Order: sequence, then C-alpha cells, then structure tokens
Amino acid sequence: MAFIGDSLSSGEFEISGKDGKNEYYDMFDYSWGQFIARANSLKAYNFSGGGMTAKDYIEWFAEKKDFWNKNKACQAYVIALGQNDIYNSSMDIGSIEDVDKENYQNNRHTFLGCYAAIVSRYKEISPGAKFFFVTFPNTNTPHRDDKTFAMIKGLYDLSELFDGSYVIDLYKYGPVYDEEFKKRFYMQGHMNPNGYLFTATIIDSYIDYIIRHNPADFEKIGFAGLQTGNVEKIIV
Repeated sequence: MAFIGDSLSSGEFEISGKDGKNEYYDMFDYSWGQFIARANSLKAYNFSGGGMTAKDYIEWFAEKKDFWNKNKACQAYVIALGQNDIYNSSMDIGSIEDVDKENYQNNRHTFLGCYAAIVSRYKEISPGAKFFFVTFPNTNTPHRDDKTFAMIKGLYDLSELFDGSYVIDLYKYGPVYDEEFKKRFYMQGHMNPNGYLFTATIIDSYIDYIIRHNPADFEKIGFAGLQTGNVEKIIV
C-alpha cells in the first residue's frame, strides 16, 4: 500500500525548540500508514511529506522523490490530502468539472483537479489498484464547514468518476476532534504516537469494512501493480 498525504500522513512530531519556535519532523515509523502495515504484515510506502499539497505532489514532489517509479507500484493507494491546499493556501477547491479523465494533463489546477491527476497517474502505473480517499474529520469548527463539505462532496464525486475508488469519510463516521480529543491524541498542532495509532485503527477498520462489503471488487487484487504479462487484461 502507499499512503499519499501531508504531515498527518507522515507521523509528524511538532515540538517547541530552544528558541521558542516550533520544530517539525516527519517520523514515518509513527505514521498511521506504517501502523496499518505492521498490523497486517503489509509493505507500505510513505508517499508523503510535511506541508504537502496536491498541487505540489503532482507538479514536482512525486517526481523528485521517485514516487512514479513502476517498481513501487502498489495494490492500494490511500490519499489524505487537502489540509494545506484548502486551509493554508488560496487554491480553489474546484469541482468534478475540472477533471479530464482521459488526459490528466488537461485538469484544471484546482485542488480536485490536482487530486484527480494523482489518481490518474497511479492508475497508469498500477492497473487494478484500489484507491481510498480520506476526508477531513469533524474538528468542531463551524467556520470551516463550508470548505470541509465542499471537499467531502468532491471526493465522493471522484469516487464515482474513478472505478475502484472509495471514500473514507472521517467527518461522518469518525470521532469529533474537539479539545478533549486533542488533549489525548495531540502534541502541539500535530498528533502524538497514540493519535497516529488511533487513526490507524480507524482507517484500517474502515478499509476492512469496505472490502468485506464489496468482496467481488477485490477478488483480483493480487494482480494489481504487477508489471509482467497481460496483467491489465486479466484485471479488466
């Protein structure tokens, strides 16, 4: 599996430095993706980094990090992007109309356009792979709801557009990330190890639920990502 995301997908530790400024460290071994991998005896890639946006990922980051390498093709991709695109930049969320499914290079440079381009690129690299789109959780901050709901709707739209795609709706089915939650699971503005482990438990359970309720969708998953023979014909 590959986990595509920002700091929250990278096991980011945030601490106060000696000068009073916060310092940030990608601690991939503590990421929820690696917790999921260890629990299920899977190989997992952290295709992620602190501060990541969908735009940066498709335009330069994945290329620089060799994440388009076919030798790293996966059976499943979990994508958890959006925080930095939507709340920490002026990028438009966009809509499904920004997506050219046949040629991702024609996608508009909105959040959803860039997000869809990532999916399209990995579909080329790994025929038959499954995709799980992670929504924002409920942070109990009503002033953010309009953007949050637009993002969630967009991910559901993309899951309808791309076959083999599913939404992990943390807003609807996950806990509320309120002050009590943050006391237990956060260290400064990012999660602590318990928080990443708890997130792994939620997302692992959600993926398990999707697989168990859609068994036919996953019966040929063992062929996904293979680069030999007529695998694409077998999968289709």
